[in-house]
Amino acid sequence: MNDDRKPEAEERSWLDRLTHFISGEPQTKSDLEDVLSLAEEHEIIDQDARKIMEGALLVTNMQVRDIMIPRAQMIVIDADESVQEALPKIIDAGHSRFPVIGEGMDDVIGILLAKDLLPLVESDSAPPALRQLMRPVTAVPESKRLNVLLREFRQNRNHMAIVIDEYGGIAGLITIEDVLEEIVGEIEDETDVAEKKPIRPMSDGTFFVEALTAIDDFNAFFDTEFSDDEFDTIGGVVVNAFGQLPSRNQSIQLNNFEFSVIRADERRLSSLRVRSVADIDSGE
Repeated sequence: MNDDRKPEAEERSWLDRLTHFISGEPQTKSDLEDVLSLAEEHEIIDQDARKIMEGALLVTNMQVRDIMIPRAQMIVIDADESVQEALPKIIDAGHSRFPVIGEGMDDVIGILLAKDLLPLVESDSAPPALRQLMRPVTAVPESKRLNVLLREFRQNRNHMAIVIDEYGGIAGLITIEDVLEEIVGEIEDETDVAEKKPIRPMSDGTFFVEALTAIDDFNAFFDTEFSDDEFDTIGGVVVNAFGQLPSRNQSIQLNNFEFSVIRADERRLSSLRVRSVADIDSGE
């Protein structure tokens, strides 16, 4: 008889904990994570729903600097270019929005939407200057919390912001998609397969490398000999060398290469900037 009552007792314990959670009493983050685990365990929510909820919790503790696209990786349009000059770059990048710069990278004066160029295709008149087509630019500090930024994106119906460092310079950019990916996971469209190569050159002469890049692929690209006996990805090698999950901008030298963290959060290492030690010594 005791065995028959055990499942009922377990169910009551679960219900008691759920009732406690929704009762409005103060809860810690750990308490909430425990309830989400129990909810998945009892099939009230599925694994995807749990991950989304945990992602929503995570962004409340993250700042723009944690996930922004760094300055060196930005693809920008010069305001003095003609539409014909800018179009190849826009087509090659495949993005929907581009920062427009004036006198230099620290002078972002607007945002160009690729869709605003579409009406020009069937127009017989001369295309206007890019300055006439660009939209206002939104700037945010590196320290802004992601949940606050997401709310502002939604309220202002804006999808891109330029990130400003403490000295007023351009640190990078961030999009609403970047924030949403922290909540729901990677969002890919039909252009991502072509444009998101795991290793690609950056404007400052370094290389952007996805942490999930296979070690064999990394070795082939950089002509290195990192072992894949313990790890499958270059991110695994880097995390192991640090001895813990590194934070943004942390650097380490391995096998004559410097690995700098571009993007990482509390759960994973996402991307790295890689350059040879020889380039550092030469001042490049």
